Amino acid sequence: MKTYSIGGHLIRVVLCHPWTFKALTEEQEVLVRTLRSGGDLGIRPVPADKWEELAGNESAMGKQQMTRQRWDAMGEEERDAFRHDLDMLQYAPFETDSPEQPLFTLTVGGVEPAWLPEALSGRPVVSVDETLPAYYGYRFEGRTVYAFYPQQERCAGVFVLEADFRSGTYYPQRGVGARTTQMQVNTSLMIAFTFATAGLDTLLLHASVIRHKGAAQLFFGVSGTGKSTHSRLWLENVPGTDLMNDDNPIIRFTPAGATVYGSPWSGKTLCYRKVEAPVRALVRLEQAPENRIERLDPLNAYASVIAAVSTIRWDSAVMDLLVPTVEKAAIQIPCFRLSCRPDADAVRVCREAIEP
Repeated sequence: MKTYSIGGHLIRVVLCHPWTFKALTEEQEVLVRTLRSGGDLGIRPVPADKWEELAGNESAMGKQQMTRQRWDAMGEEERDAFRHDLDMLQYAPFETDSPEQPLFTLTVGGVEPAWLPEALSGRPVVSVDETLPAYYGYRFEGRTVYAFYPQQERCAGVFVLEADFRSGTYYPQRGVGARTTQMQVNTSLMIAFTFATAGLDTLLLHASVIRHKGAAQLFFGVSGTGKSTHSRLWLENVPGTDLMNDDNPIIRFTPAGATVYGSPWSGKTLCYRKVEAPVRALVRLEQAPENRIERLDPLNAYASVIAAVSTIRWDSAVMDLLVPTVEKAAIQIPCFRLSCRPDADAVRVCREAIEP
């Protein structure tokens, strides 16, 4: 069992036999201590046109790829452990020994409930992703049930989220290994987090976030607009800038204002820092032949922000809980639209508008 503090909320993961938490190497223990203290490993955003840098990201996190040579050198017990070890490295910087009750508990494994086949035999209320991997959501007696299909007609696992959004169980299907299970556990935790924190002044935002002069700005927009590229340009052109998260940072509102947190969900950029900062601005990116920026009024800011919120939009009850928090973001945080090219001048234009 492990407990993590993410965006100021506690979540717990419990593994049932034969699933175990993969042990960190000595090198990774050092890296995790750095990330837990808010340190920066120097990992940079990986834009869509620089996928070759993924290997460097993984190397910086001490990850070792499985090869045929490694596999052949393993004994059977070591192979069996490898099949059932879940790599929770991205969550390790957020691990805590807090005795407080967690907001949400995810259990992995265990005996499937007798009603599960009936739940999956109904008509899905939602299909998330029409291309593989596919996710199908069902409603059953107040619960939400997700089936994950990495391949056509091959279910890798089922996630059952209880009606109170405070607990859930992921059931890996027979023959599914640790890597696929880890990916779906990660997805299940994100889903659970968005449901459990709805109504708690918390937003999981699909954005890239950098920090400069003690405050943060989040860059968001439709897929392919260059969020990672723009963050990278800040890092390359503005000394003293650091990357907090490159895919799903968390914004939380308190009486003191809006704070953004790093999270264990950072897309293809392995930036898992336990770090936080006050929010300076939200910046919606749009590709354009010239660089220009404008401040959005609250109505347009609301429309921009709600489109970037990471949640299950088909669940109207959850969306209703999120609306007041999105309204706070639109009213309390300066929100801009940056029409830009992928160049250093776009950083200059943005910086002149949002920084004091």
